[in-house]
Amino acid sequence: MLNNLTVKKNIRTFSVCPENPSGKKGEGGKATLDVGSAANAARELGQGWKVNPHIVLNAGEIAVLADIKGEGAIKHFWITDGAKYGRQLLLRIYFDGQKSPAVDVPLSDFFANADYNEYRQINSLAMCYNPRKGMNCYFEMPYFKGFRVEIENTGTTHANIYYQIDCEEKKISPDSLYFHAQFRRVNPLPYKEVYTILDNIKGNGLYVGTYLHWGVKSNGWWGEGEIKFYIDGDTEFPSICGTGTEDYFCGAYNFDVNGKYTEFSSPYSGLSKVGYTDEIYRSQRYFDMYRWHITDPIYFKENLRVTIQALGWRSEGRYLPLQDDISSVAYWYSDNLEDVYPKMPSANERELTTVHL
Repeated sequence: MLNNLTVKKNIRTFSVCPENPSGKKGEGGKATLDVGSAANAARELGQGWKVNPHIVLNAGEIAVLADIKGEGAIKHFWITDGAKYGRQLLLRIYFDGQKSPAVDVPLSDFFANADYNEYRQINSLAMCYNPRKGMNCYFEMPYFKGFRVEIENTGTTHANIYYQIDCEEKKISPDSLYFHAQFRRVNPLPYKEVYTILDNIKGNGLYVGTYLHWGVKSNGWWGEGEIKFYIDGDTEFPSICGTGTEDYFCGAYNFDVNGKYTEFSSPYSGLSKVGYTDEIYRSQRYFDMYRWHITDPIYFKENLRVTIQALGWRSEGRYLPLQDDISSVAYWYSDNLEDVYPKMPSANERELTTVHL
């Protein structure tokens, strides 16, 4: 990528943030003390001195972080909510005037870290989750006519939202695809049912990533299940079938090194443990896993469905279909903005309720 910096380009870089909500040239840092969120701190310095670095999002409100017209692409999105708000904040991104969002995900889940009680750093190419809660996305998001970014506060307390959306105003290829991200949760997974990560997706595109937040409700190993990609009309049997959960997330043998789950974070995949104690293979553990298909995207021309099994072990060496708490975010690009997403679960249905030991 470094050689991409040596060629002339007809691009205007701009950034949308509370200090420049329009992203227009020469419009940053113009907030006055009568409207700025940090007016008290800047009261002796005045305009231009970090007067409005964040927005205050009250309970029940929806804030429009950006509403941009034109052609170009989002290149980087940084945000922090300033506290532990969990899944009460919902992120939505719309492209080219669509009525339903292409991105519809709880804020922290979008950045592959659902659990807001414990910090786990993510060092990956697509997402970085940095101290203390600096959430970063590097997936490029093209648009032809414009985009809108919203945050909804479904909780009962206000949130301070700091953010910056870095963009390029430029001509994009007519073949450019739209970015999508979709959230799902099943708790508990019904006995002998598979978990659906993505379904009813139509169009021409490519699947680029999976994030799973997995709550284990049984003792023993929980990741024998296979991930399956049903591509372009596959029915009973998929075109791509994995060998196990930890294998799909680029680990092996239970992520177990010397009798312990071992966390890792790499450019394309990672695992973190939540609510972890030294008691290995016990129930009531939560795990975060991400897998980015950046160099190995899964292409589809007509439609796509993605599922994963939840399998452990029972007596006599038999598989045990698990009834775990599973959440996911699927990430993909396609030429279709008309996919119908499942209804977002309610705040109570999204909440992480297991006590972290």
